[in-house]
Amino acid sequence: MLYHVRMDVRVPHDVDPARFERLKAEEKARAQELQRAGKWRHLWRIAGQYANVSVFDVADHDELHAILSSLPLFPFMDIAVAPLARHPSAID
Repeated sequence: MLYHVRMDVRVPHDVDPARFERLKAEEKARAQELQRAGKWRHLWRIAGQYANVSVFDVADHDELHAILSSLPLFPFMDIAVAPLARHPSAID
C-alpha cells in the first residue's frame, strides 16, 4: 500500500541543541535505511519549512505506524497521512 505522508517538525524552544543535533543525525540515518529497504519511496523537503512530503510503500496501516513512530524526531512531528490509490487516467 502506498501512503502520502506530510511531516511537520515542531521543535520546542527549550530543547537541548546538542540533543537535537544527535536526533537529526539519527533521523537521517533511519530515513536512509528505510529508503534503501524500499519502504520510504520518495522524500521531498517543503521549501521554506521544516517539513517534508513523502511516499511510503508498506504492507498496511500498522507497518506505517511502526515506521513513523520509530523515527527519532517523531515526538516533535505533526503528521498527516493519506492512503493512495492508482488513478485510472495514469499512464505509467
